[in-house]
Amino acid sequence: MSDRYITVTLEQRGVTAVAKLLDDEAPRTAAAVWDALPLGDQVYHGKFARNEIYTLVPAFAPVEPGPENTTVTPIPGDLCYFTFDGVLENPAYGYEPGGAPGNHRLLIDVAVFYGRNNLLVNGDVGWVPGNVFGTITEGLDEFAAACNDVWMGGARGETLSYRRA
Repeated sequence: MSDRYITVTLEQRGVTAVAKLLDDEAPRTAAAVWDALPLGDQVYHGKFARNEIYTLVPAFAPVEPGPENTTVTPIPGDLCYFTFDGVLENPAYGYEPGGAPGNHRLLIDVAVFYGRNNLLVNGDVGWVPGNVFGTITEGLDEFAAACNDVWMGGARGETLSYRRA
């Protein structure tokens, strides 16, 4: 199989990075994401993980990929896939009353890590390993600056989208 690439975009900020799917390291997760593209919705900035932005979408894989190529210490440029089954309904996460975005119990978090010193641990559930399914190969510096602006300038109205390159 030849290398597959996707774009990761912060739509309102007009910044895009290119990422290579890690088909050898995370074949099930990379295939699930690829088959579901395009994906995107409201962007959120990580509260616990540190240098992370993500979007939450309803489950899209016919069969969840399960753990593969997992990490709890993602590095800059890592794209990670997380499955959350009801845990985001806790009011401590700050989502609107009535549940997490989209009002779906099973949510997929598709995340971009843009800086160093990330640690995927949550006070309610403990370690939260993510499947690393891609890595940014072009545009990380500009994308990281835009991600930091999401943190400092706000996420409201911003969309994080993933598309085939």
